[in-house]
Amino acid sequence: MEPGPSYCDLGFAKIDTDRQRRRGIPEVVYCPGKTRVQLLRISRELIRNKQGLLLTRLDKQTFAYLKKYIPGLKYSLLARIGYQQQKKKKLPVRGRVVVISAGTSDMSVAEEASVTLEVLGHSVERIYDVGVAGVHRLMSHMEIIRKAQVIVVVAGMEGALASLVSGLVACPVVAVPTSCGYGASFGGLSALLTMLNSCSPGVAVVNIDNGFGAGYLAALINK
Repeated sequence: MEPGPSYCDLGFAKIDTDRQRRRGIPEVVYCPGKTRVQLLRISRELIRNKQGLLLTRLDKQTFAYLKKYIPGLKYSLLARIGYQQQKKKKLPVRGRVVVISAGTSDMSVAEEASVTLEVLGHSVERIYDVGVAGVHRLMSHMEIIRKAQVIVVVAGMEGALASLVSGLVACPVVAVPTSCGYGASFGGLSALLTMLNSCSPGVAVVNIDNGFGAGYLAALINK
């Protein structure tokens, strides 16, 4: 029987230092609900174990605090992601990932997916604000879209864009419903149900506003 995976017990958190070896991607830190000191200690432990550092849903003030103690820590304000990359290794990736957003209001979630992919070493092409209310905007990018190995589609309101894109391409589509919309969108539930009921096969759906989860899944597909 193989020994159990290694981890570091900080008392308030058990850092999975074996995840990079086991899954090819190190443990990612979800920041809300953790104190600044906890985040600093977790980050230092990951760095000490030569893990890449990816901090999701990180606010600007907490980043400023962490930056004082973690040299080289970078930040994307729109994506709300803090990151520090180890020396880049040449990944056996098969192609490019295209990230598409329906509207400008969906861009923060789309950027969370895009930055996640880039930190994990993948090439990303962004196509934003091309929703179904003006489908000609999407069609003008079809040459790029059809060359993608995997596509992330981010959409709120009724969430129809994922089905539309999937019906035009041969690659998998990772759909991200967002909470963008008026009352009957129910905080993204409308888009979620539309995407789950897509009549175009090949659409996988992540949780509402979960750009990180979409980027992570797209990275696994693209390896």
